[in-house]
Amino acid sequence: MEKKNRYEDILYLPHHVSKTRPAMSIHDRAAQFSPFAALTGYDDVIVETGRLTQSRSELTEGEKLRLDELLQEIRERIERRPLVSFLCFQEDARKVGGAYKTVTANVKKLDEAQKAVILADGTVIGIEEIYDIQIKE
Repeated sequence: MEKKNRYEDILYLPHHVSKTRPAMSIHDRAAQFSPFAALTGYDDVIVETGRLTQSRSELTEGEKLRLDELLQEIRERIERRPLVSFLCFQEDARKVGGAYKTVTANVKKLDEAQKAVILADGTVIGIEEIYDIQIKE
């Protein structure tokens, strides 16, 4: 006697299509089977860990003297609001180290009390953060 498959009566029936509900899109069907994100934020932590920062270098006495001379030159031209490029070190808010960036703008004021350069757009750069200065005009 031949063993009968217990699902043989429904095995070859046509696929059921609902008359009352619309068919689900392939995208929505796939979403049902997407992996469960048990560790939310894990991908962000991996990206943050892989992000590189630079260490701050120390200026030599000669470089500090040169920067002082350039700041004095800017002080002499301050009424004309000279266009200047500053290479600055910006500390990273999340990791040890930071990044060097160049800021180019017109200088509004040299604030001796704060030891800062105030630019025309309101940006404040600490003199201790400056690594290079190029006076454009």
